[in-house]
Amino acid sequence: CRMVAPVVDEIAEDYDGRLKVGKVDVDAQPELAAAFGVSGIPMLAVVQNQAVVARKVGAAPRRVLEADLELERLTQPPAAA
Repeated sequence: CRMVAPVVDEIAEDYDGRLKVGKVDVDAQPELAAAFGVSGIPMLAVVQNQAVVARKVGAAPRRVLEADLELERLTQPPAAA
């Protein structure tokens, strides 16, 4: 979605080294969209260890996306035992 693309680009830049960001054209990749259960666009997903751990459907301001996707928590290094 063109509305959220600039925000996703900012997140990719600001979280560089802690998060990899990819974009998928669901019209060109319908099988991948189906595998992720895309029900609406834009859909953002956080994948860790091959599993979706957070998702958000719909455009929103950056702070809302970061909070809903729990980016700060999910990009922190594991605590030392």
